[in-house]
Amino acid sequence: MDMHGKVALVTGGSSGIGKATALAFARRGAKVVIASRGQEQGEAVVAEIKALGGEARWIQTDVSRAEQVEALVRGTIEAYGRLDYAFNNGGSGGEGGWLVDVQEADWDFTIDTYLKSVWLCMKFELIEMLRQGSGAIVNNSSVDGQRAFPWNPVYSAAKHGVLGLTKSAAMQYADKGIRINAICPGWIRTPPVEDMLKHNPDAEKGMLMHQPIGRFGKPEEVAEAVVWLCSDSASLIVGTALSVDGGYLIV
Repeated sequence: MDMHGKVALVTGGSSGIGKATALAFARRGAKVVIASRGQEQGEAVVAEIKALGGEARWIQTDVSRAEQVEALVRGTIEAYGRLDYAFNNGGSGGEGGWLVDVQEADWDFTIDTYLKSVWLCMKFELIEMLRQGSGAIVNNSSVDGQRAFPWNPVYSAAKHGVLGLTKSAAMQYADKGIRINAICPGWIRTPPVEDMLKHNPDAEKGMLMHQPIGRFGKPEEVAEAVVWLCSDSASLIVGTALSVDGGYLIV
């Protein structure tokens, strides 16, 4: 998967799965643009990529804001002249719980950051990819985009929406040289999961009851799936929802 001369955009690229994916693209030779809200973490990932001999830059972005996403893509083109790969990964949500207890503000925040953000990112990424006649996009959904998630139905609704958006857009643009797919991670050892376990170490047993492989996934394992989906090795893969879940969805 040689990606020299290519340009990859990773939203939410300053930590967890996004950071691992940014580094994975860089190791294959791609120039990387990292989008996130926090400057310190974003610049730290840029420094890691440069230490590997790669090229990268960070652009501060709230992916739920159209003008900021448009500026992100414009900044990518101004810096590197093209956009070949995009991993739409950034997002965070409001409070979940019983549906009747969910507040409207939490609904709006979750949908905006997990679903609206994917639409906005694809919208502006596709404009550039259509100009060059090629590109690959991967959207981050979840196993909870393919099943019920009773602890947070709003999150599940957003992630189901990501899959519907991915599949429909994939059909629209498949014959224009652009492939769009999604990944569906299971339990991955990311900073939010680490924080959860720090406050409740007993939660691990219950979480892994649903993951037959018997362990948390690593961000790097998800990153490899994203990079593969973007590569020419996956040239016939269009509109798929690739589970990267240690067997979660077969239970």
